[in-house]
Formats: sequence, structure tokens, C-alpha cells
Amino acid sequence: MKVKFSFLILSITLIFSSCKKEMGCIDPGAYNYNPDAQVDDGSCIPTVLGCLESNAINYNSDANVSDESCLYAFNIAQGVWNITPDCDEIEIPLIGTISLNDQLPETIEVFGQEDSTLYIEIDDISINGQVDNSGNVTVQEQTISLDFGMGFPTDVEVEGNGVIYFDNTGNINLTYSFEIPIIGTQSIDCSIEMNK
Repeated sequence: MKVKFSFLILSITLIFSSCKKEMGCIDPGAYNYNPDAQVDDGSCIPTVLGCLESNAINYNSDANVSDESCLYAFNIAQGVWNITPDCDEIEIPLIGTISLNDQLPETIEVFGQEDSTLYIEIDDISINGQVDNSGNVTVQEQTISLDFGMGFPTDVEVEGNGVIYFDNTGNINLTYSFEIPIIGTQSIDCSIEMNK
């Protein structure tokens, strides 16, 4: 009798334990889909496609699956840009008004080094800058030589900032400060819209 009772208990235990279903996410489109799960436990996490690399300009913190779309500000910044300058004019006695807009070319070219350094080529003049992962451009104060159409080059202090967007647009704001003999110190603000 004891053997039959023990066998009955063992059989009931095996029957109930074999009925246990594995719990988990049963949605095959979910990020954490469990193909072995038989019972949905409500743990499914939706799949969100996007750029997973935090140093990319289009990083998506909600994404959990890469869609290979990552773009980097440093790479976007490089290349030939069409520019639309909006610069102050200079009033110089005996010479007249000089428009820096007329002195700037229609395009600029940007080169780079792997350490996020940019070289902004405006005609034959190179201005150095830095770009961060978010596309923010910083041009530290530096001296360049420009000819504003007065017939002689002038040492100019230039500095500024800007931003590069992942849709191949951006802007940069530069301030040019310089000394003109007899006239004195001049400062020109120049906002330049850029697009590729």
C-alpha cells in the first residue's frame, strides 16, 4: 500500500511539474523576445531602431537595435560648403564702404584631422576650429591676414562659433577685429549660413 501511495504522489508531482510553462516575452517583434517562452509575462520591450553610438550626432538614447544610421559631426563638417554670408560693412574715410560679403567666396572647404580639428579654407586663408560630437564648432581667437580690397593685407583677429547639423546644414558666426592705420580698431561680425 505504501508503495502504491508513494507511486501516486510521485506521479502527481511529475504531472504538475511537467505542466509548468516557461514565462517570458512571446512577441517575436520585441527586443527581448524569448522563443522558449510559452506564457507572456508582460516583459516585452518594443524594438526601437536607431543609432546606438553616443558619440554620433544622431545618437538615439531610446534605440535598442542599430539601424546603421550613425552620423558623425566631424565627418559631416568636412567637404565643400555653399555659404551665404551676412557680414557688417566697414566705413573707411576716403575709401568708402567695404562689404565683407563681397570679399567672401561662394563656397568654403573644410578639412579635418582625426582629433576633431577642422581647417576652414576661405579662399587661400585657413581658420582652425574644433567640432564636438554634437556638431558644435568653436573657433578660438587666431590671427590671419586679409585684404579687404584696400590694396594691402591686414592682420585680423578672428574667433567664433557655430553648429553643424546632420542634414548637411549649419552656420558659423565669426568676429573679425583688426587695426587700420590712422583710423583705429575695427570689429566686424559675420554670420555665415552653410549648406552642402
